[in-house]
Parts: sequence; C-alpha cells; structure tokens
Amino acid sequence: MPTSNPGRSDLDLLKGGVSSDDERALVNGPDLAAEEELQFEKATAAVLPAQEDSREQDLLRQMSELAEAHRFVPDARVKTLIEWIRSKMCSRRIWNRTRIIIFTEYEDTLRYLEQSLRAAIADTDDPLPRIRTFRGSTPSDERDQIKKAFNADPDTHPVRILIATDAAREGLNLQAHCSHLFHFDVPWNPSRMEQRNGRIDRKLQPASEVYCYYFVYEQRPEDRILETVVRKTKTIREELGSLSQVIDDELDELLKHGIRRREIDQLEREIESAQLDDEKSGNINEELESTRERQNELRVSIDQLRSMMERSQREVGLDEDHFRAAISCALELLNAPPLVATGNGKFVLPKLDDTQSSWAETMDSLRIPKPRDQRLFEWRRTSPIRPIVFEDPGIVTDEVVQLHLEQRVVQRLLGRFLSQGFVHHDLSRACLAQTRDAIPRVLLLGRLALYGPGAARLHEEIIVVTARWTDPAIRKSPLLPYAREAELKTMDLLEKALLSSGTPNETIEATLRHAVSRDINELLPHLQERGLEYAKEATEKLSKRGEDESRQMRTLLESQKKHILEKKLEDSQRVLKFGDEELRQLNADRRHWNSRLDKLESELKDEPDRIKDIYRIRSAPRIEPVGIVYLWPASEGGH
Repeated sequence: MPTSNPGRSDLDLLKGGVSSDDERALVNGPDLAAEEELQFEKATAAVLPAQEDSREQDLLRQMSELAEAHRFVPDARVKTLIEWIRSKMCSRRIWNRTRIIIFTEYEDTLRYLEQSLRAAIADTDDPLPRIRTFRGSTPSDERDQIKKAFNADPDTHPVRILIATDAAREGLNLQAHCSHLFHFDVPWNPSRMEQRNGRIDRKLQPASEVYCYYFVYEQRPEDRILETVVRKTKTIREELGSLSQVIDDELDELLKHGIRRREIDQLEREIESAQLDDEKSGNINEELESTRERQNELRVSIDQLRSMMERSQREVGLDEDHFRAAISCALELLNAPPLVATGNGKFVLPKLDDTQSSWAETMDSLRIPKPRDQRLFEWRRTSPIRPIVFEDPGIVTDEVVQLHLEQRVVQRLLGRFLSQGFVHHDLSRACLAQTRDAIPRVLLLGRLALYGPGAARLHEEIIVVTARWTDPAIRKSPLLPYAREAELKTMDLLEKALLSSGTPNETIEATLRHAVSRDINELLPHLQERGLEYAKEATEKLSKRGEDESRQMRTLLESQKKHILEKKLEDSQRVLKFGDEELRQLNADRRHWNSRLDKLESELKDEPDRIKDIYRIRSAPRIEPVGIVYLWPASEGGH
C-alpha cells in the first residue's frame, strides 16, 4: 500500500497538497476537498474541547450576522463627515467656497470614501467635479492639475473635496483656499500627522485659523491611544518647536505591535512619558539653542529688510493708484485699449500681441508656465492672459499675476517714458493737471545719471525743481524755485492731481504751450544746480558702499585663508591613522589647499581695490530735462 512521504504529517498535507506518489493524488478535486475538510474537523476536535468549539462557533456566527446586518450601513465617521459637508459646504444643495482635505492611510479606504461621498452629494449642484483624489499612483502631470485646481479661486473652479493618501502629505501647498483638514484615520507616527497638517497649516495661509479634525469612538477603549498620540504630538511641537526624530522613533517602537486592550493603560502612560535620555536631550537642547540664535539673527535681518523696504517705498513713492495710472498712461501712448477692472482688485490688460507681434513674448509672461511637452502655438492658444493685480494677493495662486517694476510687461510699458526725448517746442512731454490750490505751479523734471568704469550706470534718479507760475506777459523776472516747504506742498499736489481726470480748457492750454519754452530755459539752470548737489551726495554714498563691500570681501578672503590653514594643521596631526585611499584623498586636498592659498594671496592684494574701483565715478554727471508739469487751479476753468 502506498504511504505518504517520510516526515510529512496530515497537517503538512493539508497545507502543501499531496505528492505525485501519494494515492490521494488520484482522487478527484471535490473528494479531496471533502477529505481535507474532515481532517480539519478532526484536528480542531483534537485540540479544542467540545464546549470551547461550540463557544467559538457561536462567536463567529454572531460576528457574521453583525457584519451582514451592517453591510450597507455607512461608517459613523462617514455619516459625521457627510453631515459636516452638508452643514458647512453645501447647504440647500448649493456649494459655497469652503474646501476640505480628507487624509487616509489606505487606498481601499480612499475608494470607499469617494464612493460614499459621491453618493451623498449626487443631488447637489454640479456634483461630478466636486471631488478629486490623490494617491501614490497618481501621475505627476495629474498631480500638478490637482494642485492648481485646489489652489484656484473657488469661484472659478468647482472642486471642493480632496481625498488623499499619505502620498500627499509632503511637497504640496494647498492652503490658498482651504483651512479645514480631516484625518479619517490617525497615523501612529506623529511626524506624519504633522506633515499632513502642514498642507494647510503653513505660511501664506490667508485664514486666521486652520482646523484639523480626527475621529474618536467614545465607546472604544483603543481610541484613547489616538487621543494620546495627538496630545503628545502637540506637546512635542510646543516643547521642541518641531517633532524630534528621536521621539518619533520611540513612539514607533511602543506602537509597533499594535494596541492590545488589556495593555491600553500601560501603553497610554508610556506614550505620555516618552522623552529623551540625558545625552540625547542635551544634544537636542544644543540644536535648539543654535536654532534660536539663527532665528534671532533672522529676526534682526527681517527687521532691517523692513526698514529698507520702508525707505525704498518712501523714496520711490509709487503706490498702487499711481502705479496703475502709469500703466494706463503707457497704454494710451501705445494707442491701446485701457485696463479693464473685473473686481476684487483685478484688472485685464488688452491683448497687445494682437496688434503688435513684437509683444508676443512679452505677453507670454502673463500666461501660466508652458509645459515642456506642449508646442508654443498650442500653449498660447489654450493659455489665456491672466488677470493682473497691483498688490500682493496674500495667497499662493496661479490665477493672477502681480505686477511689479521688474515684471517684463511693466518694464516695456514704462520704458516708453524713458525712451522718448524731451521736446521744447510742444507739450509732448508736458503734463497739465488741475488742483484745488489757488496758485498755478510748474515743475521741471530731470534725470540724473552717474557712470563708472566701462560706462556702467551706477546711479540714476529723477530730480525736480518747482516754482510758482506766472504768465510771461506779466512776468517781471525769471521763475525762481520754491524753498523746501513750498516744494513739498507742490509735490503733494502733483501726486493728487495725477490721479484726477480734470484738465484745463483749450485757452489755458494754448497759453501754457506758448510759455513752455521760456519756462524750461528759466528753470533749467536751477535743475542743473540741483542735479550737481544730488550727484555729490550720490557719489559719497557710492564711495561708502565700495568701502563697505571691499572690507567685507577682505574679511571673507581672510576667513577662507584661516580655515584652510587650520584644516591643514588638523589633518597633519591625524595622518598616521589614515589608510592608502584616505592618504590619496588627503594629498589631493593638500594640493587644492596650496593652490587656493596662492590664489588667496593674490586676491587679498587685488580684489578689495577692484571692488572699490567699481563704485568710482568716471565721468561728469549727466543731467537732462525729461518733462514739465503744470498744476492749474480748478477754479480758473477746465472741462
């Protein structure tokens, strides 16, 4: 009679099948399955008493009945989530601007959530595009589309809910129009939870508060551990400023075997008391102290930059209204349509490339960035010119372009003012404006430019002289510039007048046109004199800047030299401990150090003087008139 293979038990046969020389290999499939079932029953009966077997079968039956009864009943978390969405996001089936992110660890849960939420919002306004999903298998181009859609203004894009796995917990800025985040399941690792929250809890978040939610079953003891993990995450962040990897690893170790109900109290205490040992704590404290020092230095730098920005804004004197007026004036000089306001501080530029092909590349700076694999003509056809704003929108968005003085379109538009020459015989570079002041005034504008080596422009600024204007027919003496106080008042009147739409009538314009040549000739010597005063001040500032940068360069080069010499001394003391490969690397380093030291000696001799020479003025100041402005009392006529 055939026998089974030596060393194989009936249990082995059940697990691994039968061999080719076993008689059971000739038995058909159903009979063999029945025999295997019988063997399992025998093995179970041999191990468990009948009473125990009956109890476990009852338990399995109850579990099966319970699962079947709740097969189509929504998860309590999903019910709560749906109630929140209906209450906060789409009351009366109409969606508002609120957006949410829902994080889960598992793709199966993501699919379940998507199906449940889609069914729940099916009767709302335009339900299909309201939900997007983000998982590890999401292609990179689709990821970019999701990010742009979720950061788009809710009035222009319908997406409201993003369901994501932990693949989205890093590298995505989603705070532009979202301040609510749900943890459908809480990760055991605190860093992962912090990274999830960081999608919306970050800089440039326009909302004053962000809300990160997680679900807890009050009747389930294991959920006490979830609350403990969340509480520990908050404590670590408050104590260390950010989550410590060492603490992270310790919590991972505590939770790696899961949560056993009988050990919940002990596990909760261990998580609460998790902390660093003395050595690690000392290292962390040193890092924190170093971080605090860097943060303090950063705060000082930020404060200095704020002061610099304030000075720059004051000196440039270009606020939003004047900036917009300058752009409008430049468009008018191009004979182009004006800016069109669309609300919320947004404007639309005319399509300058439709009438002048040379503007095509310039206008491209107002489109979304071109994908690498898209043809230029196709990109231009499908990517419209975006609206512009003149102030920082305060959020990360691709929907608008903030104009500034370095933006390509701005530079080209404002360049028209700089490219035109001054014409004495007409008003092509003159401006007439009305003011509520009773005295007619005139301002002659000039440009001061200073040049260094190679005709490099080192300094440029607009200078101005102001005076009370009188009709040449009754003028008894040449125009004389105002003193400081009257000049400041005139400049203030000019800023206000440039934003008004009123202009003097044709009779006054003809009078001023006849006087403009004489007015320029009388004020030009004063403009030259003032230009020389400003040039002297600018030359002194440039010289000081050259001295400062020269000194900083010398300090930097001497620091490099000192570091190399210290490195050479340090390695010469450790050379006996090196192997062959390390010695070869050391010799290569020494050759580089010696070469660098030779160059440093030369640079210390020449470089500081070269930097100072960059800021030396090499030619006489260039002072030229660029425009004249008349401020006319509104009470004396206009239209």
